[in-house]
Amino acid sequence: MAQISKLVSLLLMASSAFAACTNPGKRRAWHTLSNDEKLEYTNAELCLMEKPAHLGLPGARTRFDELQAIHQLQAYSTHFVGAFLPFHRMMMHSHEEALRGECNYTGYQPYWAEELDAGKFTSSILLDPTHGFGGDGFGAGKCITTGPFANYTNSLGPGYQITDHCIDRNVSDFMSRGSSQANADACVAKTDFEAAWHCIEGQPHSGGHGGVGGQMLNGVSSPGDPLFYLHHTWLDKLFWDWQAGDRPTRTTSIGGSNIAPDEILGFPTRPSDVPKPTGADGDPGTITTLGHVLNMYGNMPNKTVADVMDIQGDYLCYEYV
Repeated sequence: MAQISKLVSLLLMASSAFAACTNPGKRRAWHTLSNDEKLEYTNAELCLMEKPAHLGLPGARTRFDELQAIHQLQAYSTHFVGAFLPFHRMMMHSHEEALRGECNYTGYQPYWAEELDAGKFTSSILLDPTHGFGGDGFGAGKCITTGPFANYTNSLGPGYQITDHCIDRNVSDFMSRGSSQANADACVAKTDFEAAWHCIEGQPHSGGHGGVGGQMLNGVSSPGDPLFYLHHTWLDKLFWDWQAGDRPTRTTSIGGSNIAPDEILGFPTRPSDVPKPTGADGDPGTITTLGHVLNMYGNMPNKTVADVMDIQGDYLCYEYV
């Protein structure tokens, strides 16, 4: 009887694992979307910009702001740490779920295939004013003046501040060279997690942020520009491309410090009134583990690093096409 019970348990476990992700959502490059699909996405983002905030997060007036607050409130503990890639993966998922669940978006989170535009962001189709995100900033404040988001007043940022401001950009073809195919390939070729993480958080990461400039170049409040989500979804694709090279090992491997350095290139990594962390939720030591909790500040339930390491596992269910 005991053997039969054990067999049934194993069959149930196998069935559960098989059913975890049988129909993954398709995340596609923006370049491959039709004009109607592009408009559906930007209209869903505008929907989030119109929906009132309801989570009580400091300074947030809209649902778009509340998603930005996930990043602003803990930028000091989610960059230059081992959880950098899993945290942003979870944040992209939170944004995708808000678009689909609250604004009737029928697609999945697209990504900016930045290697196609590296060195020439100024001519990217993503900056198209009609079927894209609007163009470069203009005038002294470098506010965007074209596209669907030109009139949005963002309340979070710059940095950790709470102030009303436009979405600003200062597009740089030179900085965008960091998103080159060669740099992306170099990261995917790394043989261990820490090397791949440092590589991705380096040039490809800075290439997109620096290439767009303005709000996107602010390491704290950068999700105030909707391009942030397409940039970081591309970085998530690079992370998955690396993981797929040895899926059993690379979806269960994590490491690196869970405490960011006090300064990066001479700039403080956290507000002056925030003490230096001594660990992280689910991670009492100083090394990032699979138990590290990813805080979404009420936008959706928190998950651990282990929960999001496989994009076709028990929790996440999508693929890059």
